[in-house]
Amino acid sequence: MDTREAAERWAQVWARSWPARDVEAIAALQAENGDHWASMFRPFRGRDGLRAYLRECFDEETRPAEVWFGEPRVDGDTAAVEYWAVTYPQDKPLTITGCTVLRFDAAGLVAQARDYSHVTPDRVLPPAGLFPSTAGGT
Repeated sequence: MDTREAAERWAQVWARSWPARDVEAIAALQAENGDHWASMFRPFRGRDGLRAYLRECFDEETRPAEVWFGEPRVDGDTAAVEYWAVTYPQDKPLTITGCTVLRFDAAGLVAQARDYSHVTPDRVLPPAGLFPSTAGGT
């Protein structure tokens, strides 16, 4: 398993699938028993937990999200990927910026994802040059 390839695949799939609200494409990246920590206080256990989290989020979004992902920073079986997104829960723009720390298993699936994010109301685009070789974006 090449961690950089796994992390790049993760970012590319999220970049395509978040705006499309494609729960299954994102869930397929997760190990069956992998954990997704939407915050350090809210873990979602296993692939089914991730599906539940995604459905909860996507059900609130009334328009496709605008998303940008940075180049993965890799160390061993772990990668960190910055992201920026504008979502539209109940048709009101909400900007989310953050970083997901990912640990991959031997098959290149996410064994653990820990998300650290900041949220602000309104549509705020990323500063020019922040995501020069983004895996997504609009």
